[in-house]
Amino acid sequence: MISTLLKLLLAHFLGDFVLQPYKWVLSKERKGAGSAYFWFHIGIHFLLMFLFTGFKLSIMPVITGIGISHLVIDLLKIKLKNQVSSIYLFFADQALHLLVIFMALGFYFNIDWTHSLKFQDKWLILVLAFVLITYVSGVIMKIVLSKWDLLDFEGEALEKAGWYIGMLERLFIFGFVFLEYWAGIGFLIAAKSIFRFSDLSKSKDRKLTEYVLIGTLLSYGLALVIALGSLQLWFYFH
Repeated sequence: MISTLLKLLLAHFLGDFVLQPYKWVLSKERKGAGSAYFWFHIGIHFLLMFLFTGFKLSIMPVITGIGISHLVIDLLKIKLKNQVSSIYLFFADQALHLLVIFMALGFYFNIDWTHSLKFQDKWLILVLAFVLITYVSGVIMKIVLSKWDLLDFEGEALEKAGWYIGMLERLFIFGFVFLEYWAGIGFLIAAKSIFRFSDLSKSKDRKLTEYVLIGTLLSYGLALVIALGSLQLWFYFH
């Protein structure tokens, strides 16, 4: 059942982060269940879960329960969007989705945490880690840093450059951790500090420096946690 759990988690993160364009999110927030994108989103979750689990009849009740709960949780999130901070709402929403997946699978099946994974299933750990390192971490950073408005800062940047730079940094850290090349992480931090020093030294606004520092530490922290967690799982399920 560990492989099934990994597949359901992968389906969730792909459906909620990779395969949900921002315009879908905006439409859902404005129209709620009246948005066609809301139902596209729920449909994608059902489709991904069915595809990843191989359309097995034994898992249908679990998938149905998770899918319906996803619909209810998303509706609740939309209803509370004007009453609760977007940061708290985001993490509460994700926590509830993940809790339902674990509870549904644990209630319906007996999950044996000592069970070993086949080699092809162990690759699910790396695929899941890749999705977490790239898209999920990027969205988390966007949500957390959204409380600071930097529109007043001067200077132009390439479209979504920060998103892709952060993604590449986290992928490098992931690789360094798996290779146990810890010096590489230090080199990456030093290299970024050199490149960013001129930008920050030209800016008289302390907020920009603090914003960059918070973003960098958060990005590196997420990458390290995901990489170390994936490494532990890879060797745990021998």
